[in-house]
Amino acid sequence: MLADGASNWLGLWTLYAREVRRFAKVYNQTIIAPMVTTLLFLAVFALALGANSDPVKHAEYLQFLAPGLVMMAIAQNSFANTSSSIVIAKVQGNIVDTLMPPLNAHELTFGMAMGGATRGMVVGVVASLAMTVFVPLHIYDMAAMLYFAFTASLLLSLLGLAGGIWAEKFDHIASVTNFIVVPLSFLSGTFYSVERLPPFFRTLAHFDPFFYMIDGFRFGWTGNADMDPTLGVVVLAVSCAALWWLCHRMFATGYKLKA
Repeated sequence: MLADGASNWLGLWTLYAREVRRFAKVYNQTIIAPMVTTLLFLAVFALALGANSDPVKHAEYLQFLAPGLVMMAIAQNSFANTSSSIVIAKVQGNIVDTLMPPLNAHELTFGMAMGGATRGMVVGVVASLAMTVFVPLHIYDMAAMLYFAFTASLLLSLLGLAGGIWAEKFDHIASVTNFIVVPLSFLSGTFYSVERLPPFFRTLAHFDPFFYMIDGFRFGWTGNADMDPTLGVVVLAVSCAALWWLCHRMFATGYKLKA
């Protein structure tokens, strides 16, 4: 029996380890497949734009594109890990196995969110290493790369956790993916610089947190950014804090988790 206010470190570690082992056991699907998909995106753009383009400009564009593709893989897999974990548990009726142990809302949020963030970081490392075979990797700011990769992983992991708690079936979480995650990913400057957009859409892009994830990660990789990376640091920190509070509140109240 835990004393009042005591942290259940063993339970927290067990929950985190469960989430990590869950994706590690099927690494072909959760790690290798995203890496292959990222390389396929790179190959499509390289082949489509390389035939009649200037070699120097083509190489510069691939250097610009690579960080965005890696970040997109990080974000989508962080989201997929927590959303699928919680939805599967709810659909199969074993969510009680997660809620019954003496873990408070903070510990539940931390354990599950960090499990998803770990998958995102692992995918990011593997995809980055695979990308360097085709695109030279010249790290400009390692601290910036790590910060934006981790906060992006955490942000999408928390979004997946909140979406999974809200969803009652797989169709619901698919709608979050199709109408929130994918559009924000593709409209955030992954394939282009937002500075080339018309003024209205450029301003609109600045309200997309995915833009700051990609722009900041690209800054760490190449040293080039459309916005001051310091602003991205603040935006992602605030976004993570807001989603953390939301997930904590959902667990604390038992929203769509307890009958």
